[in-house]
Amino acid sequence: MMGIFRTKSIEDSIRDTEEPDHRLRRNLNALDLTVFGVGVIVGTGIFVLTGRVARDLAGPAVALSFVVAAVVCTLAALCYAEFASTIPVAGSAYTFSFATIGEFPAWIIGWDLMLEMALGAAVVAVGWSGYFTSLLSTAGVHLPDTIAGDNPIVNLPAVAIVLILTVVLVLGIKLSSRVNLVVVTIKVAVVLLVIFAGLFFIEAANYTPFIPPARSTPEVEGLTAPLIQVLFGITPVAYGVLGIFSAAAIVFFAYIGFDVVATAAEETRNPQRDLPRGIIGSLVICTILYVGVSLVVVGMEPYSRLSEAAPLADAFRAVGQPWIAGLISIGAIAGLTTVVMILMLGQSRILFAMSRDGLLPKGLAQVHPTFGTPARTTVIIGAATAVLAGLIPLSALAELVNIGTLFAFVVVSIGIVVLRRTRPDLPRAFRTPLVPVLPALSVLACLYLMLNLPVETWLRFVVWMIIGVAIFFLYGHRHSRAARDRP
Repeated sequence: MMGIFRTKSIEDSIRDTEEPDHRLRRNLNALDLTVFGVGVIVGTGIFVLTGRVARDLAGPAVALSFVVAAVVCTLAALCYAEFASTIPVAGSAYTFSFATIGEFPAWIIGWDLMLEMALGAAVVAVGWSGYFTSLLSTAGVHLPDTIAGDNPIVNLPAVAIVLILTVVLVLGIKLSSRVNLVVVTIKVAVVLLVIFAGLFFIEAANYTPFIPPARSTPEVEGLTAPLIQVLFGITPVAYGVLGIFSAAAIVFFAYIGFDVVATAAEETRNPQRDLPRGIIGSLVICTILYVGVSLVVVGMEPYSRLSEAAPLADAFRAVGQPWIAGLISIGAIAGLTTVVMILMLGQSRILFAMSRDGLLPKGLAQVHPTFGTPARTTVIIGAATAVLAGLIPLSALAELVNIGTLFAFVVVSIGIVVLRRTRPDLPRAFRTPLVPVLPALSVLACLYLMLNLPVETWLRFVVWMIIGVAIFFLYGHRHSRAARDRP
């Protein structure tokens, strides 16, 4: 049984990256990584979640919820930065866990990240389809309800965007980064437009009360109640201080992405220098944008009237500026495009790393001889995401994606302390400050946000983990490369 906790040495992980059949091309720099981070972070959270959590949970204090989520992410980001610069290997939290805690925890994290990225990409693709269909309708082009809209038989726009982005990812990481740079420029410009144009339509009365008094609402009843309030026998409430933390646990979805930067470690020219810059830089930029947008939106329109589907665009329509609303829709389409692409990129690299280690079929870890990308895993991820987005009516699963990410952050934070004790000799281009205090704070903060997620989210997460454990013992543990190399 102790074999399930065998670790894979950092030297072995780095040596694997030099195998001809499994070698990825190093084409990325610090700017590329920062843009990747901004590309995946600025998306669903800023264009969709802002209205929902302000209306249902936090009121105007949603800006504080974004700050709370940013603080938790920053603690984890400092741990990620040390790992990514010390172990510049594809796989992110999966690879870090394998090097420090063991094979079974690493598998659990990899399985967990599949949930985060595959579901996240599918959900965002469906959101992209909604904005795209709406924009076409504005231009006088109406797609049949059977292929687009709220309840299509096949969501064709969602399938199409996933397949197009799959081709882009197969053709090369540098092409992907260039496409990302163009699209990110568009959506950041739109976000800045929201902030500065919205300043002229703010009504001070909309900020009062900034933290609405706590009260029980239908949105926090039954299985949708935050777990921590149920565990401690508190009558589930929205708004107030508890509402700010409940909202933070949900808007945390808006920050998912900086960890995807770490999955590109193996394709970075100077990972020791550029990875910490990319991870922390993208997080800082996005926090400033999020707080600015949330303050403007709740100032433009009473929080109780904010829409869930398109809060930014609808806020400008409400003040008689439909042309700005149209630009926001274009920005949302651009924003969601890069989110889908980078989530699929991160997922394909994790699947690639797990296959290279033998925990999944080894043939999936072949690199394309011409494009230098893990084409097989990319195509598999693209096909699975297209099926999910096109055929399955996905409801709001942001909470399920959040719990998976927070769990990964907990393991990475623990791993930093373990690696400092087991391998103090390793050269570290970036060192997480205040170890072990800062990683301990990161663990506690992530666990606290996890406890603020709904009960039903925890139930779904447990079911997904049980399936993952079964696959590990039926296949992964018996075919592990580490088992063959070191009985």
